[in-house]
Amino acid sequence: MNPSTGHPVELAVEDVGYGIDGRTLLHGVDLTARPGETVGVVGPNGSGKTTLLRCVYGALRPTSGRVLLDGADAGSMGVKDRARRVAVVPQDASGTFGLTVREVVAMGRSPHKRFWEQDGPDDARRVAEALETVGAAGFADRRFDELSGGERQRALVARALVQDPGLLALDEPTNHLDIRYQLEILTLVRALPATGLLVLHDLNLAASFCDRLYVLEAGRVVASGTPGEVLTEELLSQVYGVRTRVGPHPTTGGPSVQYLPPDARGTYDGRSAGGR
Repeated sequence: MNPSTGHPVELAVEDVGYGIDGRTLLHGVDLTARPGETVGVVGPNGSGKTTLLRCVYGALRPTSGRVLLDGADAGSMGVKDRARRVAVVPQDASGTFGLTVREVVAMGRSPHKRFWEQDGPDDARRVAEALETVGAAGFADRRFDELSGGERQRALVARALVQDPGLLALDEPTNHLDIRYQLEILTLVRALPATGLLVLHDLNLAASFCDRLYVLEAGRVVASGTPGEVLTEELLSQVYGVRTRVGPHPTTGGPSVQYLPPDARGTYDGRSAGGR
């Protein structure tokens, strides 16, 4: 299956800030993703990862800076125009109550259709192929709201695939998935012609599937580069407050992170084991 017929988008996040209720959640973030690249955003809880992704796909409007898609200001695009370029796999799905999985996946075709236009044979073929690709064909006619978390995640990935995006933005795409589907979904995302922007918690998955990483801490980019450049013991101690050993993966040669227990004093690199 070749789910994307559009060209991969070049993404540029320029000095993006976001604040609400007197709190600043993003501070002048710069990020780029070249066409066809898979870029990961990592960092501890509350670091601004999801806020940044929402600014990229348009759920939030930055309070400063701008997001460019192929050099065009995304903030000036209409909802439908932006949806033709960017597909999103969110952590939760609204507007799906009572719909079957097949109907939820078919929603991904709506940016390419007039509001009165019905689905045709080509749409049905794309939906069926996407369902098969993510391993969701067996529950295509079940109600989406009755699915397990992992089944929902696979359906949302399928919906994004049929959208034919140039940029695929995924917020924790492996959340709720067992190991097999974690690997299959990320392998699929990496193989797509679309540009990929992924928020991930699992640093070893990020190292294996991303070309470059951006590390956020308290709404700021504190490191960026290849996984080998970014995932160091020093940085993980600084940002996450944990002791690690980082060495080459025996198969890929990329960085592999092993987490160590507290030292003899019950601390993680000088911080108490109870927290930061």
